[in-house]
Amino acid sequence: MISSVKHKLNTPDNMQTILVTGGAGFIGSHTIRDLIKQNYNVICVDDFNDYYQPKLKKDRIKIFLGTHEFPLYKIDITNYEDLKRVFLENKIDKIIHLAARAGVRSSMKNPFIYQQVNILGTLNLLELAREFEINQFIFASSSSVYGNRDKVPFHEDDFVDKPISPYAATKKAGELLAHSYSHNYKLPVIGLRFFTVYGPWGRPDMFYYTLANKVMKNEPIDVYNYGKGLKRDFTYIDDITKGILATLDHDELYEIVNIGNNKPVELMKFINLLEEYLGREAKKNMLPMQPGDVMITYANIDKAKEKFNYQPTTTIETGLKRFVDWYKNYHEIV
Repeated sequence: MISSVKHKLNTPDNMQTILVTGGAGFIGSHTIRDLIKQNYNVICVDDFNDYYQPKLKKDRIKIFLGTHEFPLYKIDITNYEDLKRVFLENKIDKIIHLAARAGVRSSMKNPFIYQQVNILGTLNLLELAREFEINQFIFASSSSVYGNRDKVPFHEDDFVDKPISPYAATKKAGELLAHSYSHNYKLPVIGLRFFTVYGPWGRPDMFYYTLANKVMKNEPIDVYNYGKGLKRDFTYIDDITKGILATLDHDELYEIVNIGNNKPVELMKFINLLEEYLGREAKKNMLPMQPGDVMITYANIDKAKEKFNYQPTTTIETGLKRFVDWYKNYHEIV
């Protein structure tokens, strides 16, 4: 079912209308915020599923995006006919496709939902982009497509045909589908490989959020590979949305671009910083490496810099402190 919209769009000829899928999600809600600040008209699609607490998605819309007005459709992107109604009811110029089932570990337990949402959902949107002659299709891929490799940093031209999780495989499949539509129908497509996004309003299943919850409840946290050698290219949410918006108004027929921080952080340093900002020490279960995980993520962002003038600016210290400040306020922790 499609929900009622907040208002009808009143679009001057020079204002572009952008459909954001997953618009109540972590990255999607921040993207909508920044699009509206730059005077784009926005249409939001989200199914408010229960992968994590729907309340957080509703609060993003109500609290975080509450000052903005935009049409909001409650739709599952795997439902082609419901999605098509959005295109029939609105003149859409561009699509920013962020809706997905995320998470490496969860995909190992339930791969079928990942295939359904990440592959079929993306195919539905590409087909509608073709049918309604959309000007540009921007979509979220993931650093997980790079798998386990010794060569760092990860470059867009690296071989990525050996994913080690169903999630990574579905993201690679999305890139291939997008390429076929770009090639056959001259649809301008940009795929963005995001690297370990973090910040306020994040998903509760993400490592840093889970860690904060367990530390505050005095519960032990799992530290894999015994805390040795694991590094992540943690990228603050505002730097991610900066990268998304930087790709608008570019007419590349097909491009894959890394959006990361280009500064991998050791897992134990990350944990120590979070402990410091929370004011508590974590109990740690030191465990071996788990299936589907990778030792390091590290983005080469030369292409993003050269083509889109992208430059991340948020340090891990600043970003984590902002998250903790938001976390304590949102969860009413004194």
